[in-house]
Amino acid sequence: MAADDTDALRLAFAAPLDRARAGAAGLDRISLREHVRAVEIGAFAEERGRTQRLSFDVVAEVAPVDGPPLAETDDVDAILSYDTLIGAIDAELEAERLNLLETLAERVAARVLGHEQAVRVFVRIEKLDRGPHRLGVEIVRSGDGAAAQPIEAPRPHVRVLAPGSADDPGLAGTVAGAARPLVMIAVPDFEVPEVAHPLAQRRVALLAYEQAAWRVAAAVPDCTVVDTRTELDHALRGGRAVLWAPSRIVLDAPDGPAETDPATLAAWFAAEFGGTLEP
Repeated sequence: MAADDTDALRLAFAAPLDRARAGAAGLDRISLREHVRAVEIGAFAEERGRTQRLSFDVVAEVAPVDGPPLAETDDVDAILSYDTLIGAIDAELEAERLNLLETLAERVAARVLGHEQAVRVFVRIEKLDRGPHRLGVEIVRSGDGAAAQPIEAPRPHVRVLAPGSADDPGLAGTVAGAARPLVMIAVPDFEVPEVAHPLAQRRVALLAYEQAAWRVAAAVPDCTVVDTRTELDHALRGGRAVLWAPSRIVLDAPDGPAETDPATLAAWFAAEFGGTLEP
């Protein structure tokens, strides 16, 4: 490893003040520290058929956000989320059993660098159960694009709930037994107000779906309402059942549907997020 990379690794996992004094100009950092997972990994016979604890430290240097500063927008969809770091680890641990920490670190780094804002990533992985010490590996990788791998979320099941679903006493049981991850679109059970301007009418209609979503969420405590891509991605990876509040995602999408009838919204969502429409 080059001397510059060694110094960069040392600073990546150093105290915040040390990092600030030597910080890379224009680059922020997000970090995941001491994320412990029980994993079957290792090349030795005694490491097969049993799990051992691994500790993950991941630091990503990220490019500045395009557009208005976060201090003004507070926009969760404009950043590289902490879930990107956790998701990279989860995806590689689920992909296959590995012999080497070095291989796992390389693959985790590649997945993080699949995010367009990631410029450089530092990964440290340590085995905690191999003795009265820690055995580990530390790497630093830059986003040259060659090894970057996107992190794919699971395909959601998309279901349109009929008007008045919030009053259905069997809805909670139906949701509990449904395939996951599940994204539900609640149809309002009231007459949507009509306004003269088509763009205003579109917003009014989308907000009506959000009111319906919150009504259903109140009746089904295990469900949450999501309105950003980051929240949605987190829910899909967790295999959860959620209700979609469509205004923000639809209005921010360059190809968002102009029509707001339930069938159009459901079909667009399924196509946008690789989902499967359920009856």
